[in-house]
Amino acid sequence: MSAATQTAPQNTIAHSIAADMDAVNAVIRRKLHSEVSLVNQIAEYIISAGGKRLRPVLVLLVANAYSYKGTAHHELAAVVEFIHTATLLHDDVVDESSLRRGRATANALFGNAASVLVGDFLYSRSFQMMADLANMRVMQILSEATNVIAEGEVLQLLNMHDPDVSQERYLQVIRSKTAKLFEAAAELGALIAGATEPQIAAAGEYGRSLGTAFQLIDDVLDYAGDAAEIGKNVGDDLREGKPTLPLIYLMENGTPEQRELVRTCIEQGDEQHFDAVLAAVTSSGALDFTRRQAELAAESAAQAIAGLPESEYKDSLLQLAHFSVNRTH
Repeated sequence: MSAATQTAPQNTIAHSIAADMDAVNAVIRRKLHSEVSLVNQIAEYIISAGGKRLRPVLVLLVANAYSYKGTAHHELAAVVEFIHTATLLHDDVVDESSLRRGRATANALFGNAASVLVGDFLYSRSFQMMADLANMRVMQILSEATNVIAEGEVLQLLNMHDPDVSQERYLQVIRSKTAKLFEAAAELGALIAGATEPQIAAAGEYGRSLGTAFQLIDDVLDYAGDAAEIGKNVGDDLREGKPTLPLIYLMENGTPEQRELVRTCIEQGDEQHFDAVLAAVTSSGALDFTRRQAELAAESAAQAIAGLPESEYKDSLLQLAHFSVNRTH
């Protein structure tokens, strides 16, 4: 990657789309409103937690990279963020998570039923907003994305507590559950800007590869991160019996003792042996292997947008690919 990608991207990206993000946040606030106070309370709680807002950022950066003039990308960016937020609400219930972005999860504060139902509200509100745009292709991209994400959630559920999950099965979960919305966000940015079909496909490849890189680094940080920095409990994946890539690599390449340890921990959702598992994934090279796969995905993302015209927005997209694998949270 170029020297421009060697700096942390947050400030550069924030500057390049500052006005657009202000407009997106205004749309989010306006569209969150409900006559039901609990919906407002929970939706406000989860949205105000912040986060990187990566998916709406993708919509804006790609649209601007193709010189879009208009405001529909603000609506689309908000739609994508609503869909993402709905999946977080549902995920935290399924995973029984208590901490996200350094704060108590909505389900921990308001209960599982309320979190699921407000997640449903955000999904339905996002489809209302899509309909208002009256663009069938937008509907197709986002309806397919939400369907694939749901399939990914179910596939992950089937993989839970299964120590024999292969790398390919796990990568299928990542492509469905995480990377698909990144892909859709980038495609929407290109679509709304009037890009050609090959350009829309290239944007989708960028998003898919970027989302894969982000998830793989999340897998690394669940073992090698700092809870205060990543905003969730380190070792959550092990507690939930999730066979993520570091554990899958260890199952395929570790010593018999290491494989038996990991098998037991995945089957039982046992975090009591987290220190031993951490030592094993570190000494075996499992974390290094996972990080390298993330780097390859980030390189694929950068290659996918090589044909974009030079601009500050293209630079920001390249910086984002670099950041995806060089972050600590």
